[in-house]
Amino acid sequence: MKTRMDLGQELPKAYDAMLGMEKFVITSSLEKSLIELVKIRASQINGCAFCIMMHTADARKHGETEKRIYALSAWRDTPYFTERESAALALTESITLIAQNHVPDSVYEEAARHFDTKQLGELIMAIITINGWNRLAISTGKMPE
Repeated sequence: MKTRMDLGQELPKAYDAMLGMEKFVITSSLEKSLIELVKIRASQINGCAFCIMMHTADARKHGETEKRIYALSAWRDTPYFTERESAALALTESITLIAQNHVPDSVYEEAARHFDTKQLGELIMAIITINGWNRLAISTGKMPE
């Protein structure tokens, strides 16, 4: 597939707004490795090859192991993720697939047990932001190199 459009070139103000959201996420109080796990998991669900490749490399830079990266799509069936990470991944799946079940109270409440209000807001913003990037990359035909 060929790249259809460079949104940054065509609509720089819109692209800058997305970059502003990304800057918020990467400067949040959340652990960098957790942010990358969230980004990879949402990208797996959405089928965004570009984002999977980018965030897998970024996760490695932030200390993620190959074992955990490989197991991420089946995180519920492995012993590799903490309760906090599992709560974040469950919330990631619920928000990414929001049309299916919205966000069940049980998923939100479990996340709230592991994150304070500010961190939970930051986590939600991280999930929303990567979903935006996934949709942007897929719709414009952005491909990994």
